[in-house]
Amino acid sequence: MMRLTALIASICLALGAALPVAAQNPFETRAVVNDRVITNYEVSQRALFLELFNTPGDLEEEALERLIEERLQLFAADRKGIRPDEEAIQAGMAEFAQRAEMSTEEFVEAIGEAGVSPESFREFVIAGIAWREVVRQRYGGRVNITGAEVDRAMSMTAYRGPVRLLLSEIILPATPEFIEQSQELAEQITQIRSVETFSDAARQVSAAESAERGGRIDWVPLENLPDEVRPMLLAMRPGEVTPPIPTGNAIILFQLRDVDRSDTLPPDSISVEYARAVIPGTGAEAQAEIARLRDGADTCRDLGGLIPPGPQGQFELVSSSLDQVPTDIALELAKLDEWEISANLRQGDATVLLMLCARTPGPELRPTRQQMDERLTNERVERLARGYLEELRANAHISFP
Repeated sequence: MMRLTALIASICLALGAALPVAAQNPFETRAVVNDRVITNYEVSQRALFLELFNTPGDLEEEALERLIEERLQLFAADRKGIRPDEEAIQAGMAEFAQRAEMSTEEFVEAIGEAGVSPESFREFVIAGIAWREVVRQRYGGRVNITGAEVDRAMSMTAYRGPVRLLLSEIILPATPEFIEQSQELAEQITQIRSVETFSDAARQVSAAESAERGGRIDWVPLENLPDEVRPMLLAMRPGEVTPPIPTGNAIILFQLRDVDRSDTLPPDSISVEYARAVIPGTGAEAQAEIARLRDGADTCRDLGGLIPPGPQGQFELVSSSLDQVPTDIALELAKLDEWEISANLRQGDATVLLMLCARTPGPELRPTRQQMDERLTNERVERLARGYLEELRANAHISFP
């Protein structure tokens, strides 16, 4: 995570414009969650905190949403009698500050220059610690990962860098006096397929701070976006626009400009295992044999059992670092997922059939099976925790005075 100090000056200049309502009425109630009050001051504090970390979208609405979730998390913690002690709180604050490569004192000073109080940071940490303990007590020991799941996760797909999206945004007001006009306008914007046209629209109608940049925002990790938005963005092509996304008093539309799915490891740190078979001929008989092998082979071991005895080198299993694989084969393997087959290469008057068996990091970077099991367990627990939070919200009494 980049250091925060580079962002402080610009944020301080934007404070007045970013949160006018909250700044004017700091102690007014913004929402009530199961009798727990959220004030305008808390919303403005959290919005400033989100701004420091380049969070996209309407920061005030996002801040309110996160504070509502935290009230629900603390409600669940109170029901279980969970209250973090001072030692745990200090450790949590230090852990979070370390992500910004700072000590707790340096971090508190940096966010303080942008107007975020130490108390706001502390309350944020307390909610996180309490919720982790709720989740641990509720799901600890109840999640079992199978060996097959670990095997799949040990493939190279588990070591690719996080998917990043290059987005533009338009935020339209959805308050009663503007809702009808904004809904009509949003439907028109969803038909846009040109980046330039979307940017022009953003400059004219968007209420976001990014409007002056044509709605353009920097690369955003997919994991940073809400669960309900991720699938629609992954299914889109560059230039397409999401359906209108209602968020309280606003409607948000995103245009996808680019997707980054690049691997994080260099070729000499990636190991590949593949099966190579030489099929005589390139005509109808060869194609029939290839079809037979495709239908009968689910794994490289299956493929080896289906190849009839023949000249040496007709079938082989190869394990190598990616940088040592012949270029033509490497290009074919790059198109394949595990157990997929390619038959595009030629060797004289014969067809070369390839099946990818595995693509993994080299031994020096590969986690142990225990480490992978722990990673998968944590991911599953996180999904269960999200479901529990949604259940808490469905059963909660939430009002907006």
